[in-house]
Amino acid sequence: MKDTHATPAAAASSSSDDAGPLDPAAFDAVIVGGGPRAVAVVARLAARRRPDAPWGAPPDEALAVLRVAVVDRVEVGAGATWRTDQSPLLLNNTWAARTTVHADTSTPMSGPVVTGPDLVDWARAATSDTASRPDTAWARDEARGLGPGSYPTRRLQGAYYLDQLHEAARRGSIEVVPVHGTVVDVRTPRPGLREVVLGPDPATASASPAPRTLTAPVVVLAQGMIQARRSPRTERFADVARVHGLVYVEPGMPAERDWSAVPAGEDVLVAGLGANFFDVLALLTVGRGGRFVDAGTGSPVDAAGRPCDDGGADGPHAGDPLRYVPSGAEPHLLAGSRRGLPYRGKGALADGLPAPYVAWIATRERFAALAARAEGRPVLDLARDVWPLLAAELVLAHLTALAEQRPSALRENALREDLTPDALARRLDAAEDPVREAAALVVDPADAVDPARADRPPLVSPADWPAWVEGWVRAEQESVASPGTSPRARVNQAMETLRGEVARLTRAGVVDGASLEAFGEGVLIPLGLALASGPPPRRTAQLLALVRAGVVELLGEDTRIAVEDDAFVATSRVRDAVRTRALIETRMHRGAVTPTDDPLLRALLDSGRARRHPLPTAAGGTVESDSLDVTRDGCALVDAAGTADDRVVVLGIPAEAVQRGSAIGASPGVPSPLLAGADVAAARILGVVPEAGPTNRA
Repeated sequence: MKDTHATPAAAASSSSDDAGPLDPAAFDAVIVGGGPRAVAVVARLAARRRPDAPWGAPPDEALAVLRVAVVDRVEVGAGATWRTDQSPLLLNNTWAARTTVHADTSTPMSGPVVTGPDLVDWARAATSDTASRPDTAWARDEARGLGPGSYPTRRLQGAYYLDQLHEAARRGSIEVVPVHGTVVDVRTPRPGLREVVLGPDPATASASPAPRTLTAPVVVLAQGMIQARRSPRTERFADVARVHGLVYVEPGMPAERDWSAVPAGEDVLVAGLGANFFDVLALLTVGRGGRFVDAGTGSPVDAAGRPCDDGGADGPHAGDPLRYVPSGAEPHLLAGSRRGLPYRGKGALADGLPAPYVAWIATRERFAALAARAEGRPVLDLARDVWPLLAAELVLAHLTALAEQRPSALRENALREDLTPDALARRLDAAEDPVREAAALVVDPADAVDPARADRPPLVSPADWPAWVEGWVRAEQESVASPGTSPRARVNQAMETLRGEVARLTRAGVVDGASLEAFGEGVLIPLGLALASGPPPRRTAQLLALVRAGVVELLGEDTRIAVEDDAFVATSRVRDAVRTRALIETRMHRGAVTPTDDPLLRALLDSGRARRHPLPTAAGGTVESDSLDVTRDGCALVDAAGTADDRVVVLGIPAEAVQRGSAIGASPGVPSPLLAGADVAAARILGVVPEAGPTNRA
């Protein structure tokens, strides 16, 4: 694991960095963005070109070569999120068994199914098959320890993507030409041709300021998680930090930030308690020499032999309590957010991957009935028609787990009643207020749950806040260590199932656009992320150890940060003002196009060659989403006049309002909008260049 900057060999047959000037008329397609969506497009090209050739088949020498340029500013094949030169402390928060780039029969698409290895299969082969091995020692070492329930490092997942790109290109007679750079525009020099404009190469800009161009009949935009421009607030914080010598780490990908300036042993404010927060914790503790040991034994490994420092460890003891051994180089982190609580951790797995939560109230049949009632019209309101079902189901999940775990937590009269899930479901479903109905069944109000505030602390007094945090630590520890019996964990599991049902309803086009933007974006999505998109159990156990050790202090709900004179100042509902000379912002951008700093998307939107997708409303009008407008069937970019450009295909996060679910990575056996979109892009490329070859035919 010491070889932290080694990178697997580029998965392509030629490289723009070594091949000299690129022939601007030599590409059959250009893909903008080099992460998993680009890999999936190449895999679908290979499947469509050789539908009868299994994965690993030798290349067909008689098949004309398809020449595809893939542009990425960081690393073609891995992209920015999965770059292979990042720290091994940065993890995926999804089980290894849930990662693939290969479409199977679960994904509706017109192209053929040609199966390939998922991440776990690839890792197993990488340690035993010399014909399919990562090129670096660290990748082989990490692959050797990967199981279905492990949480892989992001760099190992990047190595997987690179290997899949290489194999798909080889089998499909596709010459993938990696181009390192940033695309700033896509133009139309003549009908049937698109010109991709790259910004000047920083290494040669002084000698050759002219932009580079690539041309092809089809361009695929697959940028992935686009970032945002600096807000006025961020600009002000950066200016104050520069003038007064403060330390300010602004929002962005943790792998792309410099952490060396964060002072050791000093108070440091942290704004944001989502996914990036856990990355920062690892980098500033284990990354600075701190260690975690088993809280009971003091051993550096858990009872199953997994290192306590390994945030992605799997197994039944991955959520066990830990103790932190400081190095003296870590800061004292004062962490807060609007919600006031970190994302909830996932549970340790005792025996294989768990079965999905099965709903009793918010069933698939109930959602289907809602969709049928809408008759294809965008008339459903999430707050009015959907949230009551979700709230009742979350309350039921909590109450049934509580009855199983601690019957004494229920009132005596409740114990005499039928508390089976079926009976409770009928009772809560019939109640005017399921939350109040459930609260009346428990002895201690602390054992009740309010789904609307499940991601926030209760409204306690400042004096009671420390004691409440101690209770939160115990509840969260139980949730990650014993997810099979924890009411808290049961609620998280229910939310994972329920948000999938809501996404399915949304994709049907029957939800009012105004409701999607207000309640969906403002309430449901953040709540779903907080409850069901949390970190691995070991990483949560590490956070709890840091809270117990006093290395991390939670500031509470509604944390607000300002600059006063020569310091950053934070306040919250339960804390008086705290002043520090350092601030870390871990806020994540969810891919909104309006504030994006992506120069290509900015150029397209600002010139009217792209527009935001209008969502139809129940009132008969539309509201603008914060996604690009594209056609539903062909993923073609739509301009301000409503005209589609079928030579520019847009995939994934920037078009999420149309391609619902495409922001989520592909999993085996699960319908994947990401892979369905990749198949559409491949079909479009081959429809324009059916016989392949660098012809750029119109």
